[in-house]
This record gives sequence, C-alpha cells and structure tokens, in this order.
Amino acid sequence: MLTAHPHSHRLKAALAQVCKADFKSPYQRTSRRLFSSTPRSLSSDFTHAVIGGGVVGLAIAQSLARRGGSTVLLERHSAVGTETSSRNSEVIHAGIYYGADSLKTKLCIPGKDQLYRLCEKHDIPHRRTGKWIVAQNDTQVEALERIYRFCSDEINVPVRWVGREEVARREPAVRAEKGVLESPTTGIIDSHALMMTLLGMFEDAGGTLALTSAVGAIQPVGRVPGSQGWVLGVRDTVSGEESTITADTIINSAGLGAVDVHNMIVPNDRRKQMFYAKGNYFSYPASSPKVNTLVYPAPEPGHGGLGTHLTLDMAGRIKFGPDVEWVDSPDDLAVNTSRLSETIDEVKKYLPSLDETQLQPDYAGIRPKLAKAGAVAHGKGFVDFTIREEEGYKGWINLLNIESPGLTSCLSISDKVTRLLYN
Repeated sequence: MLTAHPHSHRLKAALAQVCKADFKSPYQRTSRRLFSSTPRSLSSDFTHAVIGGGVVGLAIAQSLARRGGSTVLLERHSAVGTETSSRNSEVIHAGIYYGADSLKTKLCIPGKDQLYRLCEKHDIPHRRTGKWIVAQNDTQVEALERIYRFCSDEINVPVRWVGREEVARREPAVRAEKGVLESPTTGIIDSHALMMTLLGMFEDAGGTLALTSAVGAIQPVGRVPGSQGWVLGVRDTVSGEESTITADTIINSAGLGAVDVHNMIVPNDRRKQMFYAKGNYFSYPASSPKVNTLVYPAPEPGHGGLGTHLTLDMAGRIKFGPDVEWVDSPDDLAVNTSRLSETIDEVKKYLPSLDETQLQPDYAGIRPKLAKAGAVAHGKGFVDFTIREEEGYKGWINLLNIESPGLTSCLSISDKVTRLLYN
C-alpha cells in the first residue's frame, strides 16, 4: 500500500537533481485548475502525470500543460526519447497501410499534416522525399493495386503509379520489375529536433520534467478507482531514492514499459504480455548507387514490419532496415550482424547494384507489440493502437502497442488523449 505525500520534499530534491541547468526551474508548477468534466481531489501534487518521455509522451505532456493545470513528465532515463523514439526510420508516414477504421489510419493521416506544419513553424529539419513501393512479381502488384484502391476510394490519400520511363530517369538504380506506386506525401524528419521542440513547448507551458524517475507502483484512489486521483511511487534511478507523488490523472505513454505500467494497476486476469520486435539497421556510406527517394518493398502477409526498406537521413545518407527479429528483452539493442546476409538479399531485390561490402552495422530499435508475428497492416492478427480510458477506472488514459506510425501520429495522439480526458 502506498502512502501519499503531497508536495514531497524528496520529490522536489529528485526533480532538482535530474533537471538540468538550462531548464527554467527544477520544480516548475503552474496554478492548479480543476475541470468540471473530471472532478478530482483538491490535494494532488499535479493535475496530470505523464509516464514516458518519448515523442508521444512529449506531445501529450506539452498539450496538457498548455491546456492548464500542472503536468509532470516522468522519464526513467537520463534524457528524453532514448528508446523507440530515437531508434526508428525517422519517416513521416502517409497512413496508407492500415484499415480505414483503425486508429493507426485515423491518427496518422491528420498527424502527418500536423507534423509538417509544426516542422515549418519551428524550423524542424524535415524533407518531403516521397516514397516508392516497388513490386517484383504479380502477387506484389496485386498488393500495390489494393493500396491504390484503398487510398483513392476510402481514405483520400494521394498515391500515383510511376511509369517505366520515369523510374529509369529518376531512380535508375532501383529495380521494379512489375510496378512502382508512389506516396508523394511521405517524408523524413530529424526526430531528435522534433523531441527538443516538443520539450521546449512543454517547458514554456510550465511543465515539470523529472528525468531518471522510474515509476514502480501505482495506486488508484476513490470508490471508483482513480475518481479521487492516483498515487505513484517513483524511484530515482541514479540515487535509488524513492518518493511518492499524487496526480489527478495519469497517462501511460511508457512505450516499451507501457505493459509493465498497465500490469501494475489491473487485476491479474487483465494483465497483458509485451512482445519485442527488434529491427536492425545498416548504413551505406558508398556514393553509388545514389538514391533520392525512400524505397519500400510491397507489403507481405505474416511479416512483423513493412519490409527492409531504404531510407534517408537529413544528410542524405542511405540506411537499410528494419528487419524483424523477435527478442526476449527490450534491452537487446546491439545490431545483430548475423542478419546482414539476409538484409543484403532483401535489398538486392530492389537495388541490385548494391555494393554489399559497404554495408555497416548502424543501430537497432525495438517495436513494442501486443502480439507476435501478426499482420502488419490489416486482416487476421492485426493489432491496432490502444488509446483509451481504461474500463473500470477514472482518469487513466492507457496507450499500448504504440509502434509505427506513432512518431508521425504523435500530435494527433495527443489531441485524442486530451479529448478522452476533457470531452
């Protein structure tokens, strides 16, 4: 049983320790504001406690801080965005792969537009590269045709067929034996610059960032669990010091740790299991072949991702990945070099002139998944985002299975969380 200690001196000390000198204050608080749609205890330390400082948590935290009340962002690492948010392809997705009624589609499409606007407003490095999805056989052509019909008839996302002459002129190194479907609104972004922008917005709104603050226990308060707030046990991962804070609402945006947070709260029969899909990335420093467009293979059933694709960073450097390697731990982040030969085989299907001797291990990332080896886009085994006020509780917004296109959707996800709390 946790004991609440509002305005804990230990928490203040921990916050002072983990907040850096360039932050406005080690313990920032805004004036408390209660919302009639969500009645809470008058004695809480914070209006909102956001657990997880990845790109989605940052987007949610800045949105809630700007709305009013006081918001604390609890991040277990010594910096924000060190897990999935900084170990991905940094692609701004168009939202073309998922079912029309899925949250992934409903949040990715507006999220993409919001993200481009934010980039332009705050000079966040980004580029609308476009993306080619390439087909080498008739089965893959059928997949492209389904995507084309879906985009044109159901979700109104621009796509276009690229003719052979244009393929040869624009990207002569790319092989596409049966066809190319282009997504012109796909792009790339500097994810670190994005997260620093969101963090700045959060701080400017009076938010409190608590780094090296791992949540170890959570207790809902009230006849309806959470109706009178929440008590969180927090451990400083550097000093080991423990403290307790209270909040009117909690938002579980812990990414790879989200299922652990979920399981702290629910009874045993509602606990979930997390599966970890590791993606290995390999960089390609060679100057030839040169490609200026993102290249993806046509999606195939049964894969845990969208295929080993060619992406670019803001400097124009080519990288290949991610593959799909199921691992037992979210800490398994070393690039598995034994996967190199498989990566070469996959890439050479669409880039036959690849100089395989130039491929180098780069980095690896983990996708948090609620199912193993399920469908990527739709159909049997597809697992959507989970974003909801958890049944039987008040003031707890739970986010699970936030993988791709989570970065693209981060701003629309934050809007949805705010609506769930206050609409």
